[in-house]
Amino acid sequence: ATVMSDEINLERYVPRADLLIGAVLVPGELAPKIVPVSLVKKMKSGAVIVDIAVDQGGCIATTHPTSHDHPVYKLHNVIHYAVPNMPGAVSKTSTQALANAVFPYVLKIAKLGLEKAAAQDEDLRRGINIYTRPGQAQGVITNAGVAQAFGGKYVPMEKAAGLK
Repeated sequence: ATVMSDEINLERYVPRADLLIGAVLVPGELAPKIVPVSLVKKMKSGAVIVDIAVDQGGCIATTHPTSHDHPVYKLHNVIHYAVPNMPGAVSKTSTQALANAVFPYVLKIAKLGLEKAAAQDEDLRRGINIYTRPGQAQGVITNAGVAQAFGGKYVPMEKAAGLK
């Protein structure tokens, strides 16, 4: 069953799960720990946790990064899989998928330049984390989550690039 990860559903379903997939993304920030140790301890012996959010610190309290060479460990009788960059296991396919997703933005930037492309495309503009004006030596952080995570000053992309 796929359910929303609110506290009531987590309390109800995590102890009964054979497989728990944690997939929380807060762009530019660490993932919140939505499954505490106390719930993992209630899981069935031999159940499996896959923490896809491990690249952002993990969303399950008991996970820590593993590797493709040693991808699993057992804790509280639950098998944990938490490999950062999971797509790296299928590097050719994941690279092709990433290229296909990014190419329209690259093409737009190539045709219009970064500033005009960002002014026209909100998705592209929101994807810019750091921006350096031409001729300036240092850029600014244009993603609030990245600024918070690194203790930097946030400057909206519209202001940083003088977009209308």
